[in-house]
Amino acid sequence: MNKQFDVVVIGAGPGGYIAAIRAAQLGLKVACVDAWKNDKGGPAPGGTCTNVGCIPSKALLQSSEYFEHAAKHFSEHGISLSNLSMDVQKMIHRKDAVIKQNNDGILYLFKKNKVSFFHGQASFSGKAENGFEIKVQGAAPESLLAKQVIVATGSTPRALPGTPFDEKLVLSNDGALRIEAAPAKLGVIGSGVIGLEMGSVWRRLGAEVTVLEALPVFLGAADEQIAKEAYKAFTRQGLKIELGVKVAEVKPGKHGVSIAYTNSKGEAQSMTVDRLIVSIGRVPNTQGLNSQAIGLQLDERGAVVVDSDCRTNVAGVWAVGDVVRGPMLAHKAEEEGVAVAERIAGQHGHVNFNTIPWVIYTSPEIAWVGQTEQQLKAEGRNFKVGTFPFLANGRARALGDTTGMVKMLADAQSDEILGVHIVGPMASELIAECVVAMEFRASSEDIARICHAHPSLSESTKEAALAVDKRTLNF
Repeated sequence: MNKQFDVVVIGAGPGGYIAAIRAAQLGLKVACVDAWKNDKGGPAPGGTCTNVGCIPSKALLQSSEYFEHAAKHFSEHGISLSNLSMDVQKMIHRKDAVIKQNNDGILYLFKKNKVSFFHGQASFSGKAENGFEIKVQGAAPESLLAKQVIVATGSTPRALPGTPFDEKLVLSNDGALRIEAAPAKLGVIGSGVIGLEMGSVWRRLGAEVTVLEALPVFLGAADEQIAKEAYKAFTRQGLKIELGVKVAEVKPGKHGVSIAYTNSKGEAQSMTVDRLIVSIGRVPNTQGLNSQAIGLQLDERGAVVVDSDCRTNVAGVWAVGDVVRGPMLAHKAEEEGVAVAERIAGQHGHVNFNTIPWVIYTSPEIAWVGQTEQQLKAEGRNFKVGTFPFLANGRARALGDTTGMVKMLADAQSDEILGVHIVGPMASELIAECVVAMEFRASSEDIARICHAHPSLSESTKEAALAVDKRTLNF
């Protein structure tokens, strides 16, 4: 007999588990189904973000950054070290422990909020009189009946045509997190978030890293001025970044990978690396969902087609996160998950796509919210610009990290903040103030008039706001 629920969420990544918890908080009877397994075959909720994405990559970034500080910067603080070494295996074990803590935390939250969790692969069996039949295949097969369904199945890494991931030589984000020792030479195809973060980890640990990017510009989604500043910083650190590249052939061998490509001048080039990370984007994960059983519409990319409220073409079925349109960001998925749960419960959930922050957790960090300068120019918007360098910030000097700047864009007439772009220390934290400001449609003058603690990195945001009116106090 089918187990009946008000809501069944398929997928326990950031969008799915958050949607399930919020729906349960609102008094609905909720189940969440997820197929992800840990090394022992047990449940590992949290999706790509927790298992092979956001969380483990930040663990490795932190460990490798500590190592680089110890190797190159501690002496500036009067700290002397000898015989410095890095135990990569221990670093990987710590990363795995962080993942497990997050997996266990989600299972605890399900129990706390009375969400029924089923470990297995979920697929639609068909429509029923009172909703939808969902089959769960796993160690303990189940048949569920849901009045409402939220699809939150996430995304998978895109492979190079003709070169599948073997996770030994040709690596996705998953394999990049499991390298057992720093390779002598590491190749990265794609200079997006994953490519830059993983390239940074292994460069810090001794790898010679070359990044091949097809686009003629670096970080095309970011503000051009900020991207140029980041490019200079990464190049100084030792990352070799080639732009405008066309990859012709990738050949894994016994001990490495050979890559043939043409550079931006059209000249034929080749290189051989010990490992190759491919980070050329991700594709929606709808395989195995059996969407045709209920007539669920997918687009040409395999994404679930939804409207602005995350409704699909099938009444009672919703979809959120990487499996639908919009940026593939964990926090975007969470916001959509909350909004959908509230809509199902009769409330008015809302997601403002214009104030979703973007972050790249390299060093320097890169973060932004709102529009870039090039976007504003393209739409013919009159705007003002204010910038402030961390070089002039007292806290940054004390930290010994003065790379980068804060850049604020505001409407020329109303002074409403249209975008904020940061490259530098703790940009991921500094951007939050700017998101709040934009959500409340603040002006640059509002930020300029708010008292910021001294000394703090956040003073750079205040100074950038002052710079919009050409009245910085410390630069």
